[in-house]
Amino acid sequence: METLKPPTIGVGRIRGRRRVTMTDVARVAGCSQSTVSFVLNNNTAVQISEAMRQRVKRVADDLGYEGVPALPRAEANSTAARVIAFVVDSLSTSWEAPAALAGVRRAACSAGALVLASETQNDPRIEPQTLSLLIEQQIWAIIYACNHTREVVLPDALKSTDIPVYLLNCYTKDNARPAVVPSEIAGGQRATNVLIEAGHTRIATITGEPYMTATGDRLKGYRRALATADIPFDPSLVVEGDWSASAGFNGTAKLLELDRAPTAIFCQNDRMAIGCYEALKENGYKIPDDVSVVGYDDEEISRHLFPPLTTLILPHRAMGFWVVEQHVHPPARQDDSFAVTKLECELVERNSVASPRGVAVGTPVSRRPPRKPGRGR
Repeated sequence: METLKPPTIGVGRIRGRRRVTMTDVARVAGCSQSTVSFVLNNNTAVQISEAMRQRVKRVADDLGYEGVPALPRAEANSTAARVIAFVVDSLSTSWEAPAALAGVRRAACSAGALVLASETQNDPRIEPQTLSLLIEQQIWAIIYACNHTREVVLPDALKSTDIPVYLLNCYTKDNARPAVVPSEIAGGQRATNVLIEAGHTRIATITGEPYMTATGDRLKGYRRALATADIPFDPSLVVEGDWSASAGFNGTAKLLELDRAPTAIFCQNDRMAIGCYEALKENGYKIPDDVSVVGYDDEEISRHLFPPLTTLILPHRAMGFWVVEQHVHPPARQDDSFAVTKLECELVERNSVASPRGVAVGTPVSRRPPRKPGRGR
């Protein structure tokens, strides 16, 4: 799998080889493609340093980045040539798929293309019919997307079609089609490192459902960060959740009952962080004075919690933009397989992380004795 890194090629070669993409800018600037997207689209929701913003703009200018270009006039006159199909298992149950669709639409608009979205619910009848209908129309490209990251078996209709197919938030074992997913291991490591850098050594995590790829990868990142910092892994500090606020509440209550309670908790999504907040407050702990908390996803609610939650952004919008860029300007390749591209999850620093109090590890840090968690949550 490919993670975006600074390249070893020179600026001149990029400019002369083909049209410059955001991926090229990210490689030369030494940052993630998500950062480039935020900077070039003037998105100020993420705290990117002014130095990095200026660096990205300077590199983009030096490379001659022009964004996703409009199609040539002859192609734009053909309806079939300018329709991108976005086929996803679930579009309405969470925010990830709509965010990816928004990225696709924005890039497609710049390329003079239309986007047709279809939700299949993984229905074995609906999905083949949907794909067959799209293929019959000889559309420009098909984006096959999943609501949560996972390995998929490509439908037969997509294996045999000559229409370009791109995988978004999923991948196949044989890497037969271009695919893009979040860099979850790096994200879990970065979330944990924020707490380590603040001085915490007793760091817990509340995971998602164990069968999900994101859960395993974020946990790998958590363990990698601990190992890099020479902090022993303690399985009692890992609590299984299910992405819900209730799981965050119950998981935190369980952690607070340990003889050596954690001084920091990495919740593997923001909804569990909401429950974590409630459990900590109900037991007399202050955030971040007594316990620091980090979330994941950067859902809208995260900036409105008290204190606002430090979290990571899932780059689904950037992933949608990336797919269209790859279609407009496909990169050269040596064989029939594609490396899975991973886009970094940007850190959003807010106010839920602080250094631990100057007390022995595991000593209760609340100013009053913690109460037993309330019931009915």
